[in-house]
Amino acid sequence: MRGHGWRVAAGLLAGVLALTLAGCTEDGGGSENGMTVGLLLPSRAVPRWEQSDKPMIEKRVKELCPECTVVYANAENDAGSQRQQMNSMITRGVSVLLLDVVDPKALRSSVRAADRAGIPVVAYDRLAEGPISGFVSFDGAQVGRLQGEALLEGMGARADGGGVVMMNGDPSSPNAAWYEGGSRSVLQDKVRILKSYTTLGWRAENAHDHMSSAISDLGPNRIDGVLAANDSIASGVISALESARITPLPPVTGQDADLDAVRRIVEGEQHMTVYKPFRKETDAAAAMAVALARGNDPGALVTTTVDSPTTKDIPAVLLNPLPVTRDDIGRTLVRDGVYTIDQICTPKLRPACDRIGLTR
Repeated sequence: MRGHGWRVAAGLLAGVLALTLAGCTEDGGGSENGMTVGLLLPSRAVPRWEQSDKPMIEKRVKELCPECTVVYANAENDAGSQRQQMNSMITRGVSVLLLDVVDPKALRSSVRAADRAGIPVVAYDRLAEGPISGFVSFDGAQVGRLQGEALLEGMGARADGGGVVMMNGDPSSPNAAWYEGGSRSVLQDKVRILKSYTTLGWRAENAHDHMSSAISDLGPNRIDGVLAANDSIASGVISALESARITPLPPVTGQDADLDAVRRIVEGEQHMTVYKPFRKETDAAAAMAVALARGNDPGALVTTTVDSPTTKDIPAVLLNPLPVTRDDIGRTLVRDGVYTIDQICTPKLRPACDRIGLTR
């Protein structure tokens, strides 16, 4: 990837968004009648899609373009379903598509169909293949590096030659390899990777089965840390470790800052998660989608370019993720309004919250 800096300049972005909003309302909205943003998200297995991304995108699109309509579909992690949903939106004649792709290769023909129909496609969070017009995500290599660095920190003295199990994401997702590459760049030559698995659907139950198999093959005392690609996977890993009565639990990483994962971090079951400030991602995606729907060049929003297997120099916005351990919850998730202290600190967790300074 070739960058012009990792962050959008705040003043420039504000100016572009202001112009976008003004363009939507300058003639009373008459020219915007019928403008539709198609939003395609991949699954409900990861809580963030329904709980954060969908409502934030819908809200921001409405703020930028009050006359715009968002049409939504969730693929339930099935590429065939997502292809049908996308083709239906193309037939309907949406103005732009925001696509969080389940399987880039399986959806490539639909991206091409959208291009033939004159409908721009913005790849959201995961890089789609085919003639897409833009990409908005977080830096996946940095996500992996943050996980690897936190895992080594959590392993302490065992980080020098200790044994690690890698529980990677779904191989159909381009982000899974992106994360894994980042984490391996940190872990290589420092630890021994004893087992490495892919987790279909990013599902907790699949991670549980893999972790149970690793414990059976390796024994409980050889596993010094687990690199879990996201919080759903981490939940399955921790469940398997607890079922095997392994104490103390080895450090386990995560990603997405799911509420249950944050509570596990408070309780000491999960070592860390990666927080991706979703509002920055959804705001950038909504701005790019509205600009493209109008036929405008979103170049002022772009921070870098990326290459897919089919397309080079795709205009992109890549944002910076943040690591979250017990010490960081207050100054990241609580400060940003993702969760309140009351949401995190259930009555059962109140003593643990008090110990780490999560108090009202």
